[in-house]
Amino acid sequence: MVRSALSIGVLSATVLLGGVALTSSASAEPGAAAAPPKAVRYPADSLRALGDKVGLRFGTAVNMDELGSNTDYTRITAEQFSSVTPENVMKWQLVEPTRGTYDWAAADRLVAFAKANKQLVRGHTLVWHSQLPTWLSSDGYTTTLSNNELKALLKKHVQDQAKHFKGDIWQWDVVNEAFDDDGKPRQTVWYKAWGGLGYIADAFRWAHEADPKALLFYNDYNLEFTGPKSNAVYDFVKTLKAQRVPIDGVGFQGHLDTQYGFPDLQNNLQRFADLGLKVAETEVDVRTFTQAAPNVNTPTSPLASYAQESYWSRALKACLAVRECISFTPWGFGDTYSWIPGWFNNPQEGAALLYDADLKPKSQYYVIQQDLALAAGAPRRTGPGAGH
Repeated sequence: MVRSALSIGVLSATVLLGGVALTSSASAEPGAAAAPPKAVRYPADSLRALGDKVGLRFGTAVNMDELGSNTDYTRITAEQFSSVTPENVMKWQLVEPTRGTYDWAAADRLVAFAKANKQLVRGHTLVWHSQLPTWLSSDGYTTTLSNNELKALLKKHVQDQAKHFKGDIWQWDVVNEAFDDDGKPRQTVWYKAWGGLGYIADAFRWAHEADPKALLFYNDYNLEFTGPKSNAVYDFVKTLKAQRVPIDGVGFQGHLDTQYGFPDLQNNLQRFADLGLKVAETEVDVRTFTQAAPNVNTPTSPLASYAQESYWSRALKACLAVRECISFTPWGFGDTYSWIPGWFNNPQEGAALLYDADLKPKSQYYVIQQDLALAAGAPRRTGPGAGH
């Protein structure tokens, strides 16, 4: 496997693309207003510039506690990525912590940053059973509210949020993670209120009414592997299409792990695309086992690092090979900010992103950079949001 960066002489030139602006302030407090934007030149070998050559948006999830307050984090977000996804600040728990009172401030800052830096925004997420405000449900499966209340609340939430960001969102993750790994629907508060999966079609229709130009996606994990879950989602979205529900795409989260085999990702992307849908890799990371402290962000062996490089490369190439795969989004870019060690309650599982704990590019970054640079023969993406 090629592990070195491309020759500096080939791609080191910088270009000013579309008057790109970078918003950053080393002294700003989290949540503070961003400093006035200033022009920035980003490298021609940046991930965003290389992806543009085939119309692919290369994105990242964004931690709003760091954006605007951490200079390096802010600069990398602007320079390397052509789309951004809010890690948390568009989830219901944060936008309506108190019933009837919305707080859009952090999400609005991200949208403003994206506009200043000529980036598109993936909205995440309108309907999910997790990270709900406690006044609605503490666990996503139980609630004190009646079914009629839940139905009215969900419609209001979807339409209020989609209307608030109307014209600013390229892709919405309208519904997130509605199926279990066995292919059966999750028995969430939404499933119980509707007595089935009818809430999903309603949510897509409501979102389309509120923002007709946004691309509307169903988003889930483990769709990369052919099996009960991927097959169930495939059959379900096929039914939605037959019912003329306004669904535009399916998001493959892409949370990969080197201890498991690499999925038949390209085939799954293609079979969903063959339904007449856009597809996207929306939350990509590649975790592995890491050394004990103090080197917890270092893989246990060179073989683990090589495996990560391979998985990153193959995940990107799967997207590049499918014309309808319009965006590739890692779930963040610095290992310090990864969700993995905390979620798995294991500090020795992680090292999953393209940048290390000091926000320096890792070998995986250079492999991805080279794959994009050599992708001139990949099918070119067209339509709203395509590069250039």
